[in-house]
Amino acid sequence: MVEMIESGFADRVLLGDAERRVTGAELGALAKGGAVTLRDFPALVYAGENHPLLPVALLAAACAGVPFVPVNYRLDDAQLNALIERQPQAIVLADAATAPRVTARAHVFDDWLAALPTDIPPLEPQFDDAVAVVLYTSGTTAAPKSALLRHRHLMAYLLSAVEFGSADSEEAVLVSVPPYHVAGVANMLSNLFAGRRLVYLRAFEPSVWLDTVRAEAVTNAMVVPTMLARIVDAVAPDGAHLPTLRTLSYGGAKVSERILREALTRFPDVGFVNAYGLTETASTIAVLGPEDHRAAMLSEDPMIRARLSSAGQVLPTIEIEIRDDDGRPLPAGKSGIIFLRGEQISGEYATGSLLDAEGWFCTRDKGHVDPDGYLFIEGRADDTIIRGGENIAPAEIEEVLLSHPAVAQACVVGPPSDEWGQTLAAAVVLRAGAVATDEELRTLVRSRLRGSKTPETIVFRNSLPHTDTGKLLRRLVLEDLSAH
Repeated sequence: MVEMIESGFADRVLLGDAERRVTGAELGALAKGGAVTLRDFPALVYAGENHPLLPVALLAAACAGVPFVPVNYRLDDAQLNALIERQPQAIVLADAATAPRVTARAHVFDDWLAALPTDIPPLEPQFDDAVAVVLYTSGTTAAPKSALLRHRHLMAYLLSAVEFGSADSEEAVLVSVPPYHVAGVANMLSNLFAGRRLVYLRAFEPSVWLDTVRAEAVTNAMVVPTMLARIVDAVAPDGAHLPTLRTLSYGGAKVSERILREALTRFPDVGFVNAYGLTETASTIAVLGPEDHRAAMLSEDPMIRARLSSAGQVLPTIEIEIRDDDGRPLPAGKSGIIFLRGEQISGEYATGSLLDAEGWFCTRDKGHVDPDGYLFIEGRADDTIIRGGENIAPAEIEEVLLSHPAVAQACVVGPPSDEWGQTLAAAVVLRAGAVATDEELRTLVRSRLRGSKTPETIVFRNSLPHTDTGKLLRRLVLEDLSAH
């Protein structure tokens, strides 16, 4: 890929903001210089926030044939070092604030960049079966696992989702998702492949995000749901003046339909894209595009309107099956476990592959596909609450709670019950200045769903625990409400 960038975008600016700009030719030279420094190491660990030249690290590792391993620098010292120690003898790059926290010797990223050699010997081509990226799963229900993405998985994703050089020279993408998430890796590679300039936001704040879009003439951006909600709250009801912004992608977790409709109203000239994927699938496998968003907003047809809550249609290069608990395929409209197959599907961890003999990967997500091929995600199978023998999906109840104008966040869990096996409890965060009572919310749920799906307990909290990419940490909410 480095050679493609060098030759295809030699004079085009691909990285940087007002402080520094890097062309395709310069990026290629930096990546090859970095590869020289990595040849004697088994991996490159990156422990830091977003950096304007972050792609140099990933491409240098690719040229050297070693894995790029971005880790969550927001973890406490013990957790951070535990992840780094899973890559013994690796070279560790960190930002200036994180480097002192690392037990192993860490190089400050800016110092490493400044010292890269310019006299570069020929580099041998790497095999596409080598591991390109190691990502630690978020660990919402257990300890993080090491997910492996090989070069062939990432290239299969790029070739299926992006046309090389398809971006105009003036296009720029604002990246605010963290580098240790698959969305950060995919955003980086797909936009470089398209020839779009990457602008990195080191830390997300809605006002800074809006100001950067204006200052850097950003045309494309990607956010996670918690970011989208905060941007919506920061923008006046009549919208924001962002004349260059063409496309806003979101993904990584469930977005409430109310927040999404508000976002579409506040940004009427922006094309919204919902991207669904997993770490193990090398990012996006289904897309809901701008035309689908507009149709869902304007249509009187309930089926079309419902698509606003869907993940869109699966990429042509991906096979999908919805299966029951016994592994039998289900017809359209029936809810079950989502299985995927395709060249970009890794399904591999450091402990081994989870692909079955026919190459299918069990996502452990529940969902269904409507008759027109739109995929609806209903939540994790592990999240299912079994109350009195009835299987209940928390996401269904949460969506009703989030439809209330006073509710900003909601999480439904199933604390143990001697009588029912599990009971239903909800933790709710209200919007600033808003008021609602627990009985009011229970009445709302009861009016939309049957009584057995109405939470017995609703508590109000100032905030709910999330990962940095917006996924609810349900186990922590369950611990809280089990003690309630």
